[in-house]
Amino acid sequence: MKLFKKYMALVLALVLALSLAGCGGQKEEPQVAPVGPMERMTLRASALKGPTAMGLVKLMSDVDGGEPVSNNDYAFTLAASADEVTPLLIKGELDMACVPANLASVLYNKTEGEIVVLAVNTLGVLYIVENGSAVQSMADLKGKTIVAAGKGSTPEYALRYLLAENGVDPDKDVTIDWKSEHSECVAALASGAATVALLPQPFVTVAQSKIDGLRMAIDLNAEWDALDNGSGLITGVVVARKAVLEESDAMLETWLNGVAPSWDKGGPVDCFLEDYEASVAWVHENTAGAAQLIGEYGIVDAAVAEKALPYCNIVCIAGEEMREKLSGYLQVLFEADPASVGGKLPGGDFYYSV
Repeated sequence: MKLFKKYMALVLALVLALSLAGCGGQKEEPQVAPVGPMERMTLRASALKGPTAMGLVKLMSDVDGGEPVSNNDYAFTLAASADEVTPLLIKGELDMACVPANLASVLYNKTEGEIVVLAVNTLGVLYIVENGSAVQSMADLKGKTIVAAGKGSTPEYALRYLLAENGVDPDKDVTIDWKSEHSECVAALASGAATVALLPQPFVTVAQSKIDGLRMAIDLNAEWDALDNGSGLITGVVVARKAVLEESDAMLETWLNGVAPSWDKGGPVDCFLEDYEASVAWVHENTAGAAQLIGEYGIVDAAVAEKALPYCNIVCIAGEEMREKLSGYLQVLFEADPASVGGKLPGGDFYYSV
């Protein structure tokens, strides 16, 4: 997109110069070389089965159905865990991936800057759930026992940060009973061994289908936003290899050598972002249809997806807003545990500028 802006500026300057030159004599129309379609680029992308893949389902469905989408060709795959995606991305066998936000930073550091974030695709999906009505705010968690999974990872850091920001000492004022899996938390709630838990969507919806009266007491995404510090609670992002961005820019530069003043979409990567944004918008506007596709792709059961989608905070945030929200979130994780972001905070080239 940056190359596109540069070339558009040159085109406009040329047109202005020709028009001024024509003021003193016979007007001559500027000659613009005919330009055909930009060369198509095939982008290989993967997403993890869960909320970070839900926003892609319309685009995936269109591609699989042979529907026309932008000027790109796509090859999508779904993975059960980040461990499947990471080596493929590093080896260049994938061009893009939807991954946890902190993993993107880890990969940036591991590859010495060869991974770039294009957009935030999922905000916070963590909720405090309660089988009761005593918990109405973070302050109400004082004296409570919270069952949770994810010790030593982002759920713990987010919970501890929000407790502390709301005047609750996570080491003294609450007891956090760490489990190895979210299913253990659901089992503890179902048996009555626990009444308060930290769970992500869509596990919250699954738990509510099994436990009468279980309610979402606190939305951690809303609590984070209430701090109004410019950052955001972020679950997932879309990343690309730096080499792919360079190839995209080179294709745009070559094509614009023919001068195409009517083109306003940038290169293939920018076209992908437009396709992705359109897919996310469709998912929000068509919950039932999106849930059906989510079920068909084996991401989450369709019935669960339809109930959970409004609470999964699926987005497509790029540009400066992405940079502000993500950098602030990574700062919180870094202060909690530098290893969670790969040992150091990423540099400015980590954030794609649209």
